[in-house]
Amino acid sequence: MSTWETWFKGILAAWIAGGANGVITGFAAVGIDPEHFNLQAGMRATLGIAGVSAVMSAIIGVAAYLKQSPLPAGK
Repeated sequence: MSTWETWFKGILAAWIAGGANGVITGFAAVGIDPEHFNLQAGMRATLGIAGVSAVMSAIIGVAAYLKQSPLPAGK
């Protein structure tokens, strides 16, 4: 496996892990503020905060990976 392939797989893994964390954080809002975020009154607000949180967490995960591994070493 080339160093570039390994690097891209690391970025993908960071994106997935960050996104998964964001989804969990978004659904935790149901327990924190059940008046605004609940599954019975409609999923729009809950899914909205979960989606935004997932994207933001994925960006942070990729940024942290890039801080650790900026670019693969050249030949």
